[in-house]
Amino acid sequence: MKYGAIAGGERTTVQSAKDILENGGNAFDAAVGAVFTSMVSEHNLTGPGGGGAFLACPIDQDPVLFDFFVDTPLPQPGKILDFFSTWVDFGPSQQEFHIGQGSVAVPGNTAGLLKVHERLGKLPLKAVLDPAINIAKKGVILNEAQGYLMKILEPILTHSSSGKKLFAAEGKILKEGDRFQNPSFADFLEELIKQGADFFYNGEGSKYILNTVGSKGLLTADCLRQYKVVERQPLKSRFNGKTFYTNPAPSIGGTLITFTLQLLKQINTVASSDILHLVHAMKVTTTARKDICNDPNDNNLISQILKQNTLKYYLEQYQSFQSFDKAGNDAPSRGATTQVSIIDKAGNAASVTTTNGEGCGYLIPELGIMLNNMLGEEDLNPSGFHHFFRQQRLPTMISPTVVVGNDGPELVLGSGGSNRIRSAILQVVLNFFRNGMNLECAIKSSRIHLEGSVLHCEPQIHISKDLPDNIQIHQWNEQNLFFGGVNAVTKYEAIGDPRRGGSGTIC
Repeated sequence: MKYGAIAGGERTTVQSAKDILENGGNAFDAAVGAVFTSMVSEHNLTGPGGGGAFLACPIDQDPVLFDFFVDTPLPQPGKILDFFSTWVDFGPSQQEFHIGQGSVAVPGNTAGLLKVHERLGKLPLKAVLDPAINIAKKGVILNEAQGYLMKILEPILTHSSSGKKLFAAEGKILKEGDRFQNPSFADFLEELIKQGADFFYNGEGSKYILNTVGSKGLLTADCLRQYKVVERQPLKSRFNGKTFYTNPAPSIGGTLITFTLQLLKQINTVASSDILHLVHAMKVTTTARKDICNDPNDNNLISQILKQNTLKYYLEQYQSFQSFDKAGNDAPSRGATTQVSIIDKAGNAASVTTTNGEGCGYLIPELGIMLNNMLGEEDLNPSGFHHFFRQQRLPTMISPTVVVGNDGPELVLGSGGSNRIRSAILQVVLNFFRNGMNLECAIKSSRIHLEGSVLHCEPQIHISKDLPDNIQIHQWNEQNLFFGGVNAVTKYEAIGDPRRGGSGTIC
């Protein structure tokens, strides 16, 4: 490769990263620029008002995980909130989501992405944001995946008058083939170039945010000012002779993926070619999470799952198949999340996953931004809504991951898909390193996901007759975005997951 390998959630997103690399930027410049572009090209999946995590592996430094997921605001007991449910029609089923001004958590994407650029970027911020500014002004033609999201999320996108103006100016929601323009977002990016994150968290932008959230939300000037990007040491483990880096606590996704891989490592099974073992490993992992994460105000409990005695206990359950008797479902979520993965010509690796939830339903007209609805996401609030006592990180399943060998990064990946993130990443890793598939096959191969006692299976999955009687099979007729969206690169391949309209390029 002359410049690098890039995979992302949409063709325009990937093109912006390519332009930045060709302009002399490094992987971190390109990833930051690509994510800001995705806030136009994949507007329904991510935005400045959401949260994320960025795993950076510079060639001359230790890997660092930039944690900029959302915070809970300070509690305001007894306050009447604008917080309500809305139903989204997926065709074969409907799903309830909770939105409103009271669903907005303290956003992190803007602070986090600018922090990564400040710490590791090579180009001026203007050069990094120019592709996103141009796309916001010129517009992007909605592809099939984005047109579908516009359709099903119409009740949320058009809840406010400013949302109707942006997404349904002609009286009908935008659809595949339409051009989506967001000039106010371009103006917002121009302000970031001039003022940095201070504009969003402590300046004029914060006033726009608080005016939109209003008196029936929980965001305050103080909680915006107090938001901090946290640089963490990535969770590090060994698997198949490689070093595996991913998102540590208080995130839960990376820890659960690591736990499952360690189970499979100790049982010494290929796993992904043995459905029974893989299903059981998924079940044991879910059981361990429920057993250990029993205090919603201690998000670091998940770290205990990797202690040797704990791992030994659940390994015994794995070997005896005891946990198949334990029921329980993860909270439902569509998984409005997107991923960018990059390796540049120097060998720098960047994996960044960001999300906006489904959006809170209120557009900030001055900024062209809809804030997140993370306080209304059931999978992020397992003990119930608004049960927090201080400003702290919400746990998340997002798991930007880099696998390193003797000659540097060998696989850079991540996924959207809420609780399916861990099963999607797990299966791609197993396909690539254990089953010897090339990256395209590793991503495009059919997947499974265990949801409580229901085993979801994409086509071409061979179902073992040895599965326990209490496991029900849900056979899907086609591959679906339900099973995640893994966008991944090696030094020789760049593959975007077709389940979510992903794109990849070697440049």
